[in-house]
Amino acid sequence: MRASILQSVFPQDTNSLGTLFAGTLVGWMDKAAAYAAMRRVRGGVVTAAMEEIAFREPIRQGDLVEVDAQVVSVGRTSLRVRIDVWRERLEDGSRELCVQGHFTLVAVGRDGKPVPVPP
Repeated sequence: MRASILQSVFPQDTNSLGTLFAGTLVGWMDKAAAYAAMRRVRGGVVTAAMEEIAFREPIRQGDLVEVDAQVVSVGRTSLRVRIDVWRERLEDGSRELCVQGHFTLVAVGRDGKPVPVPP
């Protein structure tokens, strides 16, 4: 199961160097991971862990950012989601993989307690 988010990098999203704040990007990654996991479980999820987030290339003001999340494994109540973050330069259409990470999410019921992931 997959989910993608597109975002533009605005001035309020950047630091004094004109690059995207890591915390803003991690928030976008968390949303995409949750959307992919919710599609798989057809219900609610919560983030249990963020692991192996590797920032390889800076993302700058004006870039278009695609956050692509894919469920890569499923446990009894948890899911592991790989996130790839791509930067697109609008002026020439070039794309570059900038950030990768893995998130673990847990399926939860309405009471907020873990529930089994459907087969």
